[in-house]
Amino acid sequence: MEILANLDKDNLHHAYLIEGAQEEIVPEIFKFIESLGIKTSGNPDFCHMSFDSFKMDDARDLKSVEYEKGFGIGKKIFLISANNILLEAQNTLLKIFEEPIENTHFFIIVPNTDTLLKTLVSRFYLIKTKPELAEELKNAEKFIMMSTKNRIDFIKEMLVEGEEDGEIVSINSSRSKALKFLNALEIVLHKKFLKNSLQACFAQIFKVREFLSQPGSSAKNLMESIALIVPSF
Repeated sequence: MEILANLDKDNLHHAYLIEGAQEEIVPEIFKFIESLGIKTSGNPDFCHMSFDSFKMDDARDLKSVEYEKGFGIGKKIFLISANNILLEAQNTLLKIFEEPIENTHFFIIVPNTDTLLKTLVSRFYLIKTKPELAEELKNAEKFIMMSTKNRIDFIKEMLVEGEEDGEIVSINSSRSKALKFLNALEIVLHKKFLKNSLQACFAQIFKVREFLSQPGSSAKNLMESIALIVPSF
């Protein structure tokens, strides 16, 4: 993946919103920031945070930190990854990005920008990446050939290592894995079946994506509903 071509060292935007997989994008952003001569380690003016659900309290904390005076004379950089940004938090973020602070820059990574308020998205320089789905595509091909029982077992195995217990989420969180697999499954279904014959299935995939972005939702239960509705090939 190469997103550096979308970033201009000489004309750095106040806030970037990047759609895609954080495990693929974060290393690219680190590389870009370091190319600016900014240290990403041991630098109090560089902040990297990762969340499952980015809540209103997180947005308030971010606003407070943004207004704190920097330790150096250079730029302050915030790199934030989130599987979901709750509505209340989005409204708080709107206030942050309405009045940019000089030499303060944000890079926010989410899996799907369609879940965000359009007014919030409009405040950013938007970058959409194409996720690497090679492994997920192979698994999706196998998934549609499985019996319902084997699909349920597959989902359990896929998500068991990704269950998160706290607010900080790893790149292998259950929700992150589920969203990535749904993207691959949708691609495979489009290739294998006529789109108009799968309206109910695609509608369920859309609903599951929405519910996965809500705190407290069970990735396992939601994905099992997909196992039941996807037709066998």
